Amino acid sequence: MQNYAGIDVSLEALSVCVVDEKGGIVKEAKVASEPAALVALFGQLKIVPSRIGLEAGPLSQWLHAGLLAAGFSSVLMETRQVKDAFKSRPVKTDRKDARGIAELVRLGWYKQVHCKSLAAQEVRTLLTARSALGRKRHDLDMTLRGLLRGFGLKVGRTTKKSFATRVRELAGDNATLKIACEALLVAREALESEFARLDKHLRSLARKDERTRLVMTAPGVGPIIGLTYVNAIDDPHRFHKSRSVGAYLGLTQKKYQSGETDKTLGITKCGDHQARTALYEAANIILVKPVKAGALKSWAMKLAKRAGARRAKTALARKLGVILHRMLCDGTAFDALQGGASA
Repeated sequence: MQNYAGIDVSLEALSVCVVDEKGGIVKEAKVASEPAALVALFGQLKIVPSRIGLEAGPLSQWLHAGLLAAGFSSVLMETRQVKDAFKSRPVKTDRKDARGIAELVRLGWYKQVHCKSLAAQEVRTLLTARSALGRKRHDLDMTLRGLLRGFGLKVGRTTKKSFATRVRELAGDNATLKIACEALLVAREALESEFARLDKHLRSLARKDERTRLVMTAPGVGPIIGLTYVNAIDDPHRFHKSRSVGAYLGLTQKKYQSGETDKTLGITKCGDHQARTALYEAANIILVKPVKAGALKSWAMKLAKRAGARRAKTALARKLGVILHRMLCDGTAFDALQGGASA
């Protein structure tokens, strides 16, 4: 008789439920949130589940990798689908969630999530850290502007280099304002320094990575955008069709149809936020800057006149994502004349 296991993941403890092929509970347990604890539990029970399901999340990849290394069949399940499946349940507990996941695995009603390679996870960590430093630096800039505005002092337009000088100039002889601004400026300089260090390291990684150099032949795609995209795709051959990448990155439109109602809504915004943002930035560069994009830019410009610049950038981001995927699969550089991968 086959058995199926569901694991509800949390930081301190894991709720585990094992059910048989008829849905009957074989075992329920709670163990430490460690791969070794899970392996030990299944060893003590002398049960080898046909499939173990975990809802995708921050700890899930680590646990999933540990189970695979121990020889178990483990799958990462799409979070939104699992959440929607449990919406009808009036009582939510970790124990019930574990049993629900086990039932979904038993029935096969789940969408498996790709577990990225260790190298991709490491690059993603660096990209996330760089992005966080950039956001915090921007927050400090806005805080400084707000503090000065309260005294009727306007920073106005500045560059990265002239911002600190301008703030100190406006703070002037006001002792309290000077102390507050100086503290924030010191923190800003530290963030700027670490941001520059991470940025330099990531650009170095991009130059050494063959796949990133390949996608950088496309217009609007620089080292950071290229590295972000390649990291998000990880294994290009896991997509049967290049056009599936648009939906995977949340750049396709939502659809609602019921009876006489038929609506086409905005994009889904599913998948990797960093990659979607990077593609939109690349699309913006193609449309507003004098880059040589040939047929691709001509197509986008015509669409912008008809549907507006914002929609054109979204459509161009989706098209660019599909083209970059085909480039990765075929190992071909961008052809400006064709507006895609060269033959």
